[in-house]
Amino acid sequence: MKNTPHDGPRALVISTSRDRGALAGVRSLHQSGWLVGVGTPDDDGGMLGASVSCSSRHVIPRPRQDGTAFIEGVRRAVALGSYDVVFGGGDDWMAALATYRQDIPTRVAHPPATVVDAALNKVDLSARAQHLGLTAPRTLPATEQAIAEWQGPVVVKCLSHWAHGQTRPHRIEAKLFPDVVSAGPQIDRVRKAGAEPILQERVKGHLGALIGVFHDGRLDGRVQQVTSRLWPTPNGVSTRAETVPVDEELAARAEALLRDLGWWGLVELQFLIDNDGVHHLIDLNGRFFGSMALTNASRPGLTDLWGRLVLGKSVERLPDAIPGMRYAWTAGDLRRASVERRGGRIADVVDTLRWAGQSRHSVWDVKDLGPTLHLASARLRRVDRKPAPAAAVT
Repeated sequence: MKNTPHDGPRALVISTSRDRGALAGVRSLHQSGWLVGVGTPDDDGGMLGASVSCSSRHVIPRPRQDGTAFIEGVRRAVALGSYDVVFGGGDDWMAALATYRQDIPTRVAHPPATVVDAALNKVDLSARAQHLGLTAPRTLPATEQAIAEWQGPVVVKCLSHWAHGQTRPHRIEAKLFPDVVSAGPQIDRVRKAGAEPILQERVKGHLGALIGVFHDGRLDGRVQQVTSRLWPTPNGVSTRAETVPVDEELAARAEALLRDLGWWGLVELQFLIDNDGVHHLIDLNGRFFGSMALTNASRPGLTDLWGRLVLGKSVERLPDAIPGMRYAWTAGDLRRASVERRGGRIADVVDTLRWAGQSRHSVWDVKDLGPTLHLASARLRRVDRKPAPAAAVT
């Protein structure tokens, strides 16, 4: 990479090459005048590297084992690109940056490792939330006693998605089971992968989120959204979401939690909203997240605010997001429609396409076609590599 002349700030976003949230972060920073490089485990930068918002691509290994390869990759990229700030695009990238901060020769956009670890620890997060007046599902380590005493449906999760010395290559997603007996193989799978399994109470409801940049004791540029469709169903990520007015009581309690954690910077608090409208906290994302494109559209400038705070620059307060804006992850929503078939498969597909036509998208952007074309090309290559069916025996 050549060190391109540029008067504005420089950001390095590191993530997997198909991270839709990181793509939205790259686009948003670029639109705010940042020069943005991307670091991924892939030589070409994948979907992120195909964006017109990406100025340079760097190969950065995943943060595994003792972190040496990851640290060297980040150091090399920072030296080449003279980046002012480095952002992590997923829990593992964020946590590794926080953990290895002293070895990284530029500003890290995330809180200290102790704060990040506490935020990612789902047992600790649930206990803190309940203590500070937020509702959260019962969440316990999967000890022998907890397993023996558990009653009813259970969600099995990892305590945290990253730890120093981790060797497992991929994140293990949450999975719902009708009872703790049927959850046994998943608990064993998590343990065999070197992670710590936890049991979480099932909450029936739809997904919601409260988003903003937390600094000086309050959330700034607040965005609240609700999700109407998920993939994988029923415990996946948003394929449809819409912004709504901010719930002031919920925001006040969320701010109390973030102050208690010692958090600063971007944050997405995820909730399950039950039939009575009660918000149950289930997760904290302190990095770019799946529906980041909706945040960019409804509250422009939020990533720029985050970056400028990291640089120590003075900033102005941002107002709340515009309610009523829509988001679509159409590829995921079409997969969901093929399974759920609400009103029938054809009706659900038509409804999905109608929603997509009125929404902001996680990947598709007529001004930035590279990521969409890259995904389409990768899919075609996978189809070409599939073995031909065996010839029939006559």
